Amino acid sequence: MDNRELISKGKRLAYLLRHDESYQFDQHGWREVSDLISNHGFTMEELVCILANNDKQRYKFSDDKKKIRARQGHSVDVDVELRQMTPPDILYHGTAARFLDSIRAQGIMKMGRQHVHLSLTADIATNVGRRHGLPVVLVVDTRRMSADSHLFYLSNNGVWLTDYVATEYIIKGL
Repeated sequence: MDNRELISKGKRLAYLLRHDESYQFDQHGWREVSDLISNHGFTMEELVCILANNDKQRYKFSDDKKKIRARQGHSVDVDVELRQMTPPDILYHGTAARFLDSIRAQGIMKMGRQHVHLSLTADIATNVGRRHGLPVVLVVDTRRMSADSHLFYLSNNGVWLTDYVATEYIIKGL
């Protein structure tokens, strides 16, 4: 599979594992691999290749490789068994410059997803923001948020998640 095809199939897989409202996921967000093969044109080799080459490790096979799920980023209501944890003192949020006016007015909202995504490094956040346009990195005072009883979760691939970031906790980038 060439790189362009890998990217295209990876984007299709992201939709099918995070946002496909027509599929009945189990409570933990697992989807049958056989469904992806039979109904969506994937081969097992392609799925293995997509998972192996995804630098962010967004997806995970079950131990028996009969099911697959996204680790986070869902718009459908599933429980991906996140671990509640105390975050480091600061985390970063990557976005596009065109969203700054909205963030200034409303804070960082989860929009159609289950959580706001935060990154451990500014470099990772820059790459996230670049996917949406001219990247901007916001620095979030997660130590203060945590002290103010906001909950944080750490996904298995290192993405920090929370429900909302009010503007008062954004300490740099606006």
